[in-house]
Amino acid sequence: MYPASFKQLQAVMLVARHQSVSRAAEAMHVTQPAVSLHLKLLEEAAGVPLTRRQGRNIQMTAAGELLVGYAERILGLWEEAGDEIAALKGVTSGTLRIGAVMTAEHLLPPMLVRFTTGRPHVRIKLQVGSRPEVIGMLSRDEIDLAIMGTPPREFPTSASRFARHPMAFFVAPGHPLLEMAAVTLADIAAHNLLVRERGSGTRAAIERRYEEEGVALAIGSELSSNEAIKQMTAAGLGVAFLSVHACTLEVRNRLLRVLPVPGVVVQGEWHVMHKAARAIPTVAASFHEFMVEHGQQVISDELESITWK
Repeated sequence: MYPASFKQLQAVMLVARHQSVSRAAEAMHVTQPAVSLHLKLLEEAAGVPLTRRQGRNIQMTAAGELLVGYAERILGLWEEAGDEIAALKGVTSGTLRIGAVMTAEHLLPPMLVRFTTGRPHVRIKLQVGSRPEVIGMLSRDEIDLAIMGTPPREFPTSASRFARHPMAFFVAPGHPLLEMAAVTLADIAAHNLLVRERGSGTRAAIERRYEEEGVALAIGSELSSNEAIKQMTAAGLGVAFLSVHACTLEVRNRLLRVLPVPGVVVQGEWHVMHKAARAIPTVAASFHEFMVEHGQQVISDELESITWK
């Protein structure tokens, strides 16, 4: 294949993303014939069709999907090169590509705000998903940094603990358990305990705590979404076990209350990590350092602003 231009690579990438030549043209601020020409030249170089018509949409052939993957990597490396050159000039810039498990999505915004203050050239690309989804994104180099409780075992990572991870039981205001003088883990079993799915950090934590206390864990409902658990709990349909970070807004607005369980303190740890075998961009390395140095303080400041009773 002869050398392709960046415009041609951008065109095939955007056509794949939008499944449309016209929308790709709009994104590139060029005409539709210009995008079609870029695709034609790439197809001539490849010697095989890159796209096929599917109704009103355009889909990639197997060769097209292969080329799109390389195009994304090539354009990403070129952008990264520009960011590294800027870093040599003392300017922190570029796109911070970060993935976080769903429980962490509520603690990241205040950290990102503090990090980007004074760094106007930094752009944020935050992707939130389940633990397996975030691990997959990290393994495929779709993100540079990942935030989760426990580093993955699937491949080597360079992980650093940056904060404690408090967890608690939550109920709706007026829940009968709030009237009890001392709530035990066994008491909660009769009130529809709402927990995350197996494999999540909070699920592992609650299973471990019940085992340590020698109490049988009776799960009422299992859900894969923190938001669903919070909504059901606020409606009075059970007792939630969630990260404290995930419930700050609901507690602040008096939709949920912490259920005190004497003697039961559940603490996990937050880690920020990247693939051990891959050098990360300067902007990602800077944020990694920021998290380790300031993460706990930012979280503590956020939690101190809330009345938990």
